[in-house]
Amino acid sequence: MKSSTSPSSLPLYSSMLKTEEEIFFIKETFEKKLSSHLSLSKVSSPIAIADGTGINDDLNGVEKPVSFTMKSITGQRAVVVQSLAKWKRIRLMEYQIEPGSGIITDMRALRPDEDLSPIHSVYVDQWDWEKHILPEQRTLKFLKQTVGAIYEVIKSTEKELFKRYGDYMPILPEKIFFIHSEELLRLYPDLTVKERETEIARKHRAVFIIGIGADLSNGQPHDGRAPDYDDWTTVNEDGFAGLNGDIIFWNPVLGSAFEITSMGIRVDPASMERQLKIRGCPERKKLHYHSLLLSDRLPLSIGGGIGQSRLCMFFLRKKHIGEVQAGIWPFETLKESDKDDLKLI
Repeated sequence: MKSSTSPSSLPLYSSMLKTEEEIFFIKETFEKKLSSHLSLSKVSSPIAIADGTGINDDLNGVEKPVSFTMKSITGQRAVVVQSLAKWKRIRLMEYQIEPGSGIITDMRALRPDEDLSPIHSVYVDQWDWEKHILPEQRTLKFLKQTVGAIYEVIKSTEKELFKRYGDYMPILPEKIFFIHSEELLRLYPDLTVKERETEIARKHRAVFIIGIGADLSNGQPHDGRAPDYDDWTTVNEDGFAGLNGDIIFWNPVLGSAFEITSMGIRVDPASMERQLKIRGCPERKKLHYHSLLLSDRLPLSIGGGIGQSRLCMFFLRKKHIGEVQAGIWPFETLKESDKDDLKLI
């Protein structure tokens, strides 16, 4: 049902409440469709976990998690999660999830080292999902099939939003374009990583960049990846390294590439050993998560994190992530919001 009043003509608080309603609709619709398409069961998840287990996500390897001690457990530090990439795989084992099925959870995280920007916040909200797969599915073909399924869910949600509110004409293309990060480098050898992403997103509007973490022919990775969740070193059917990647859209409001999700087929024992060696941290093999993996107790899996605020920001044509989530922003950003009609929630 089309809204009878445009958002621009509504009073501020009415407009903000309408945005909240739309955010809820997007999140509910997308999660339901994704769970159905990928055979995922909803589970609860932690905001903090015990330190020293190897379970928390290292992201690019430099971000420091929020940590604290607990009055009731002497000598035990806890850390606020940065994502649940490794936690989910342990849950697949504990819940005895069969191949072809998986789990999905609402992840809430804090990343205090994040550089604040219109698309980055200290507060992170995403759908973290993980699916049990068979050895023969550790292929580029299966990765692409899964990306295609997720993309269809995103497109379907975009259409449902337009049908419900009528304010946001669907803009995503029929199909998502696949390209390896090495191919992207060869296509734009004189551009930076972000410039390459912007050019390919501008051209195709929806892109999956494969192979993120391993060094390319210029001696640099497309972007950083921790060595112990995504597999970025196994050579795929196209002869390039990597069974992971990012879904990136062209964002017409920002005029730039816009990452929606980072995902991939997860490491097996061989690829994790290889990647720990490359990153110079073989001592991690003694940690709880790594020991489980190396002893073949964890199921093979594929998984990722899909940004909730990112998806809402894209669908609702917002120019700042603060318009779709409650967060902490510099005084300068709040001042700018007053004079530039940027209404931060």
